Amino acid sequence: MIAAILAAGKGTRMRPFSTRYPKPTLPVCNKPLLQYQIEMVREIGITEVLIVIGHLGYEVASALGDGRSLGVRIRYIEQAELLGIANAVGQLEPYVSSPLLLLLGDIFFVTDDLVSMTDTMAAHQAAAVLAVKREPDPEAIRRNFTVLLGDDGRVRRVIEKPRHATTNIKGCGLYLFDPTVFDAIRRTPRTAMRNEYEITDTIQILIDDGHPVYTSDVISWDLNITYPEDVLRCNLFQLERLGKDSVVAETARVHPGASLRNTVIGEGASIDHPISVTNSLIFPETRVTSTSDVDRFILTADHQIDCRRLIQASGV
Repeated sequence: MIAAILAAGKGTRMRPFSTRYPKPTLPVCNKPLLQYQIEMVREIGITEVLIVIGHLGYEVASALGDGRSLGVRIRYIEQAELLGIANAVGQLEPYVSSPLLLLLGDIFFVTDDLVSMTDTMAAHQAAAVLAVKREPDPEAIRRNFTVLLGDDGRVRRVIEKPRHATTNIKGCGLYLFDPTVFDAIRRTPRTAMRNEYEITDTIQILIDDGHPVYTSDVISWDLNITYPEDVLRCNLFQLERLGKDSVVAETARVHPGASLRNTVIGEGASIDHPISVTNSLIFPETRVTSTSDVDRFILTADHQIDCRRLIQASGV
């Protein structure tokens, strides 16, 4: 089996980050978001990883290299024109002849028993298995896609960004496809609304053609990195998951009188004064010269992003 990660998008709603950082390289406890996904697929025995790049693709390649240090082999494929997820997957056809585990590179996943997706595919000879989550938040479903199941457990319909969801089953941007997906991609039309090729339309074509499509309830937590404050949410969640109060990079310099709580400090960053820093993220190579305390901020070398109105002190 092979894994593919889509990392080509511009992330226009992520400004000011998107002008300098591709979303999949944004730091989560001082590791690129993509690294978590690579480690996740490596844990189930996948060592061949394709990464589709586009906007600032050289930054993605610079962050991950050839994958050797992560125990995998990475190959980069460029999506010259950003025409949606199905179009990006279509670029992979020359490199894929076995089941393909597909991940969207701007989502932080926490998964349970990822191998169960492959077990489901084998047991049902499925063309696709969709990772899903029982989502209590209707707004989260409206931002993703929902799945309608038949009495036999097969997927009957997928609905992209539904206005009124009739089920709490949310698709989470993690898919397992048989190579027949490429036949469906060639027949996937552009959408009128976004002028893109949607992967949900491709999945519906598989279903309508009679190919078995199933779900696998393997997502315990996920966050689509859409807005700048989502990067802080993700870091604070991971801190809690690791059971750590703070994460400070080895090359960071912190004033001995400074107090840190629920904070991540990147490589080469510095805090110059004895201030309190809480519930915050300090990017690499960022010098904090403020003499005032910092709470619920993202600080970079060029920007200060105030997240106080958007994120509670608990962080998630």
